[in-house]
Amino acid sequence: MSEILLATLNARYIHTAFGLRCLHANMAELQPRCTILEFDIKQRAADIAEELLAGGPKIIGLGVYIWNVVPTTELVSLLKQLAPEVKIVLGGPEVSYETEAQEIVRLADHVICGEADLAFADLCRSLLAGASPPKVVNAALPDLAKLASPYPFYGDEDIAHRVLYVEASRGCPFSCEFCLSSVDLPVRAFPLADFLLEMERLLARGATQFKFLDRTFNLNVQVSATILEFFLERWQAGMFFHFEMIPDRFPDALRGLIARFAPGALQFEVGIQSFDDAVANNISRRQNVARLEDNLRFLKEHTGVHVHADLIAGLPGEGLAGFAAGFDRLWQLGPQEIQVGILKRLRGTPIIRHDAAYAMVYARLAPYELLANRDVDFATLQQIKRFARHWDAIGNSGRFPRSLLLLLDHPRHASPFWNFWDFSQRLHARHGKQQGISPANLAEQLYLHLRDDGVDATALAAALSADHLTSGGRGVPAYLPAAATAARPAAPKSRPASNRRQQRHLGGDSREG
Repeated sequence: MSEILLATLNARYIHTAFGLRCLHANMAELQPRCTILEFDIKQRAADIAEELLAGGPKIIGLGVYIWNVVPTTELVSLLKQLAPEVKIVLGGPEVSYETEAQEIVRLADHVICGEADLAFADLCRSLLAGASPPKVVNAALPDLAKLASPYPFYGDEDIAHRVLYVEASRGCPFSCEFCLSSVDLPVRAFPLADFLLEMERLLARGATQFKFLDRTFNLNVQVSATILEFFLERWQAGMFFHFEMIPDRFPDALRGLIARFAPGALQFEVGIQSFDDAVANNISRRQNVARLEDNLRFLKEHTGVHVHADLIAGLPGEGLAGFAAGFDRLWQLGPQEIQVGILKRLRGTPIIRHDAAYAMVYARLAPYELLANRDVDFATLQQIKRFARHWDAIGNSGRFPRSLLLLLDHPRHASPFWNFWDFSQRLHARHGKQQGISPANLAEQLYLHLRDDGVDATALAAALSADHLTSGGRGVPAYLPAAATAARPAAPKSRPASNRRQQRHLGGDSREG
């Protein structure tokens, strides 16, 4: 086993630890003495510790993020109990700010704050030489043009079965107070020719699933257009690309390129967060709402892009009624997914300046979600969280396109949000949980709710039966009347595991025409 281990706990197996590969690529003469080990947050800390310590390493570097800080803290505690002589080095956004207040930092030997591409290797050299470097290391900003490439360290299994993370730039020019990017330095780009050469090599190895980590992929239109043209020229069926886009920046130069991609090949994550100008100003967010709306309509009407649009509940100054109005406005623009997020108090972000004025109360453990504020009390936020989880299972999953419309367009409310709110309340009252409800059970609850609300029985049975079939079901669902029939769509084709959910949305959105 190697003297130096680089490890992290991924959220799921399909995710790859890009940060570890960046560190490994830049270990220079120490690279042969270093190994990457990846785990996931469902694994037991004792089992992870056993594997890490099996070969007697001298240094263990751990990537710490908001999704893994709790189990990683347990892991570090175990490692220091079992092998106190092993140096534990932490890095990642979760430990780059407010280090003095974190238990995981107290337990570890060293923490690197900031971009550790080069700093980790420097720290390892010092430790292996017997030196005593400081506990907290503030990494100098690396020159991106001089960094070694992480992409050769994707293995064949990664390429065949996992999503590959890539980055053409780092940083963000915006100052949204809830986001860690608000404290980042300005955007810096990797040399474009070198980046495209690495993408060419990945494609030659059979890579098809790319997720860009750039926070603002379409900031530099010339660069983003060059990258899109590069992938268009090398397009093969089954390729999938995820980009985080600025929603009000889609000039004609990008529109024409985007429209040429096959349906389902592109996913754009666009952060809307709030349509309320006063709320946006309150958190230092700049966006042109009219242009944003025009761009989302274009994507819906003229492209095959899968749009994943984010809204945040609990922003200072926005109550439930305002959030509901924003949800309805976004729904009418037709994104395939609306991610309902709860405001989080990420370490280092300036959102804390509103704590007193808006009585902001956050959970003390990750993911640090808002518990209550001046405009949304605890009980209401709990209901919003349930709404978000139920919406993800029904609205975002792509399993219920026809029956979802019957629910959202119900005359009970002139509001998709409030119609779904009623269903979410009923679902919680019946099951008492937000997760682990099977798609079949969700479909049955949709049927009972809409039946009791007086939806035409024939239309309801047809919608649910068709949704059942297009999601891969067979026959007529047991909860429907025996006579229920529906046009039987063709059986769905097998889909890549990484974008199966996006593929369900293709052809299933009845909001068109």
